[in-house]
Amino acid sequence: MSNAIATIIRTPILWLLIFVPIAIAGEHLWPDAHTLLFLLSVAAIVPLAALLSQATEAVAARTGDTVGALLNATLGNLTELVIALMALAAGQYLLVKASLAGAIVTNTLFMLGGSFLLGGLKFHLQEFNRVNARFLASLLFMATIAVLVPSLIEAADGLPQAAFTQQLSAGLSIVLIIVYGLWMLFSLKTHSELFVSAASEHGGDEAHWPLSVGIIVLLVVTVLVALVSEVFVGSVQVAAEELGMTPAFVGFVVVALVGAAAEMATAFSAARKDRLDLSVGIALGSAVQIALFVAPLLVLLSYVLGPQPMDLQFWPGAIVMMLVATMAATLLSNGGRSAWYMGVLALTVYVIFAMTLFLLPPQVP
Repeated sequence: MSNAIATIIRTPILWLLIFVPIAIAGEHLWPDAHTLLFLLSVAAIVPLAALLSQATEAVAARTGDTVGALLNATLGNLTELVIALMALAAGQYLLVKASLAGAIVTNTLFMLGGSFLLGGLKFHLQEFNRVNARFLASLLFMATIAVLVPSLIEAADGLPQAAFTQQLSAGLSIVLIIVYGLWMLFSLKTHSELFVSAASEHGGDEAHWPLSVGIIVLLVVTVLVALVSEVFVGSVQVAAEELGMTPAFVGFVVVALVGAAAEMATAFSAARKDRLDLSVGIALGSAVQIALFVAPLLVLLSYVLGPQPMDLQFWPGAIVMMLVATMAATLLSNGGRSAWYMGVLALTVYVIFAMTLFLLPPQVP
């Protein structure tokens, strides 16, 4: 544990951890200062993300990049899950769907593109396991099709749309969760040899925390992220209005970026150390986990937690953006090599989407 404390002392960004207790206490001290609480919660999530990055790398160094990427994607998605659960209970299904779609697009474009750019600025060419990238991109495409179907059915005439869409969404949610479970079995057990990291000579000798310290830090930081996320959720809507941001932009961009902060810290750091397999696995693996597990799980939980069942029907603009993001990730990861300009291409598509939502948010069903 002394290693972890020493890391905090010599890493300036981790000094921002002081904002964690301030943000948590501020929820009770200044309950109406929504903009202040919003800014404090963002400032608290940043160092927690960096600390989570350090702990995850320590665990990944001893479990392999495939398991490490899965672990980071799972813990990183905790923030999105907490935000979505609170919004679900409040019946704010627009925020839930916008944050889910935004998380998928953010991971596949911003996180993957940022990893390619930051890694490419340090290394001329980087290699990664394209088999893993192809499988993840295929899973993401399949999940996007599952989201597309309820939206297409809604346009058909003569159907009891509300009841039919809810039943179809519940059935699709169960199918997607089963598919995700089978993917875990396939990638971690029966065909794990296909997902071995591409060889890299850079950064292999770096010292990491002991495994026990890494796990303890992961658990503690996970709890703190959940607590800070509650403050973030409680303040983001009012703060967004005061700062002039639209609900669609908040859910699709702001919530997605803040929720993925932990994963981004690890993905960008791994890319700079020429461990692009870990970066690609986190970026695409997190998007797959959201599409195949988190979103279907929220649909099923809405029958218990929400005022009414939630469906998988997204507005057309969100579906188009998810499809484009999936195709872009497929094209960029198809060759198993990356350079910095590939990152520029992915980030440009993301900026186009964010700018569009900021200026002209899509209509929501």
